[in-house]
Amino acid sequence: MTGGVSRPTLLLVHGAWHGAWCWEKLTAVLEADGWRTRAIDLPSAGGRAGMHDDAQAVLGELELIDGPVVVVAHSYGGIPVSQAAAEAGNVSRIVYLTAFQLDVGESLLGFAGAPVPPEPGDFEPMPNDPIAMFYGDAPRSEAEEAAKRLVPQSTKSFWDVLTKAAWHTVPSTYIICEGDQALPAQAQQVLAERSGAVHRIAGDHSPFLSKPAELAALLAKVALDLG
Repeated sequence: MTGGVSRPTLLLVHGAWHGAWCWEKLTAVLEADGWRTRAIDLPSAGGRAGMHDDAQAVLGELELIDGPVVVVAHSYGGIPVSQAAAEAGNVSRIVYLTAFQLDVGESLLGFAGAPVPPEPGDFEPMPNDPIAMFYGDAPRSEAEEAAKRLVPQSTKSFWDVLTKAAWHTVPSTYIICEGDQALPAQAQQVLAERSGAVHRIAGDHSPFLSKPAELAALLAKVALDLG
């Protein structure tokens, strides 16, 4: 299981307002260690697409990958991944990285206890202080650069509800980020109870930026089913 040929591919799925770019530091560490990685851009980030459109994008990417895949879903990305992986036959595990591991009939707004507005707008407003919310432990210059790359997020993606939840049949692991200012640790703990295994990182919402080596080592351990 230690050779590159027998390893699964890691498919990295970003959260709201972000893009595939956010994984660049992490993928550099993983690929240096021999891992195959892929990252996609969800159409709800920067566009008006809903969660189900994101799920179709994830499913389309999964269909391009030969062999087993471990999907790493960050934050909002956990929702379309749960939907898409239920229809894919090659997902060996889902890793929910401080992510919304929702069930059938749930939405991001619903889980947060927020009502769907009667006339929802096109986009969710950007966080007032994205550096504090997302990148509190990252080097300041990198946090500022990341904040500049954030894009508007489709409101529809936040109120679309799941019709399938792959974690009922696909093994799942939850990574709690204990210092998260975007999805508090207590909320993550509730979600993590739905996973088969739970790990913790002492850090912010974006360990792919603030702690890429630590996160890469943990993902390698999980992907190789070593704990």
